[in-house]
Amino acid sequence: MNNPLPNNTVEPISVTKVKLSSAECSVDLGDGSERGEYVEQDYILSKLGRPMRAINLMYCYYPNDKEWPKRASFVTAKKGGDSPYDNYFPYTGGLTGKRHSSSGPDVFECMKDIRRHGEDVILTITIDPKVSDDHIVAIARDLRPFGRIMVRINHEATGTWFSFNKRATYEELGLFFAHCCEIFHKEAPQANIILCLDGYTSLKTEKMEKEDAFIPAIKAADIVSVDRYLSLHWGWPNDIAEKGGTGFKSFGVRNVYALAKKSAERYDKICRKHKPMVLSELNADGDVNGPYNQCKMVKNFCNMIKRDKDKWLSGFTLYQFRDRGRLGLEIQDPNNENVGIEQPLMKTFKEIITDPYFTPVITDSENIRLNKKGTPSAPIKMRWGGSEDSEGIALTYEVKGTPLFCECYFEEDLTSSSLMLEVNGRWFYKAPGTCFVDLMPAFFDVPKAKHDRITIRMFMTPSDGINDPSKGKSFGKNPKDDWDVNQYFEINTLPIVRIETRDIC
Repeated sequence: MNNPLPNNTVEPISVTKVKLSSAECSVDLGDGSERGEYVEQDYILSKLGRPMRAINLMYCYYPNDKEWPKRASFVTAKKGGDSPYDNYFPYTGGLTGKRHSSSGPDVFECMKDIRRHGEDVILTITIDPKVSDDHIVAIARDLRPFGRIMVRINHEATGTWFSFNKRATYEELGLFFAHCCEIFHKEAPQANIILCLDGYTSLKTEKMEKEDAFIPAIKAADIVSVDRYLSLHWGWPNDIAEKGGTGFKSFGVRNVYALAKKSAERYDKICRKHKPMVLSELNADGDVNGPYNQCKMVKNFCNMIKRDKDKWLSGFTLYQFRDRGRLGLEIQDPNNENVGIEQPLMKTFKEIITDPYFTPVITDSENIRLNKKGTPSAPIKMRWGGSEDSEGIALTYEVKGTPLFCECYFEEDLTSSSLMLEVNGRWFYKAPGTCFVDLMPAFFDVPKAKHDRITIRMFMTPSDGINDPSKGKSFGKNPKDDWDVNQYFEINTLPIVRIETRDIC
């Protein structure tokens, strides 16, 4: 049902094109794993107030196993033995092409949800290293429509705890990863492949863990990484972290930082060039340090990133939004998996992601001409290339006072569009078919602040969550067809905006 349109609307005093570009250090967020369920992006956006650079999903692919595609924990619960493969959500694409799963959230629907909300996807996927090439080709082709996706294949590869480690040697895993890169670069060239090793575990050694076995992988990867926990209860959920126990440890913020930075420097030396370095999983475990020290440790680590003049880190992924243990911004309610119990880390994380150092940059460019009716004199061109490389518009309104109402109404070509809106650093999502967005939460943190002007920045995202080849040609005399990276849009109308600073009765 359409909302009625307001009578008292305001016209923009200016409309400009804006460019969305990367933060000095990007922030990603894990959403769902063996420790927690997937949480929809509408909820996460309402809690955090801004989209992440990317959302990390965790899936596995063991299509040759007789139990596949049942989730490993379901199989284990029935037979009472060891898991046949990793207990991540089953990746139901690939060569078998099963697009729906009864034992976990559908990976394709999750990725679409993420991209509609202005975020890129990180797909962490453990893969049986014995699968044939046609399986890898099929996965790459699955992922090509998902824009600038990052794919983390067989992460923590120098460990012993994943099923793929039990099926191949480290040397074989290194070659398998390199071969996956080769296939992806051909079949899904817009994807960036992440290599995640353990890196340095000691500052005294010359080489990283199992380094020699993974030289081909290091050289083939687009992005290099390590997982780093400031503290961790790896015995969860089989024991409780108590004094005298052996299933947990606090590693020290400075020590972890030094090991991660040394790993980045070693990656550069091996590759003889700089590749983007990320920390694919980062957190302190509330099981080990308690909720308040957890906040302090994560905050201190991020302060060290900011102060470091070497700028060696391009981004990190906080593990994770909602967790059954204490590695989340929320704890999953044991009574109801759809309910989260907010932890003190939520407030700390919101402080981090609103720090300019960790925030994407929006810059103005050219003005857009309006006619006397306040509408564009020509179609406005917009581009979505990803969470840190897109072009939108900024609408500025003159205001006198404290907003009591600030609302956007959408008609015509904007009604069916998927939009991300930003006001005062607070972001809002408009789904296809939605005609109204209330922007007042952007002012709730400063309820008495008076404004002379209010600027609404607007970006169009893929309405289906995937890139459409028909929207992949740039504008101009010689349009470039790059549909798998960019989506191009034209709009002829602007949102109808109502701003009130006085009581209506």
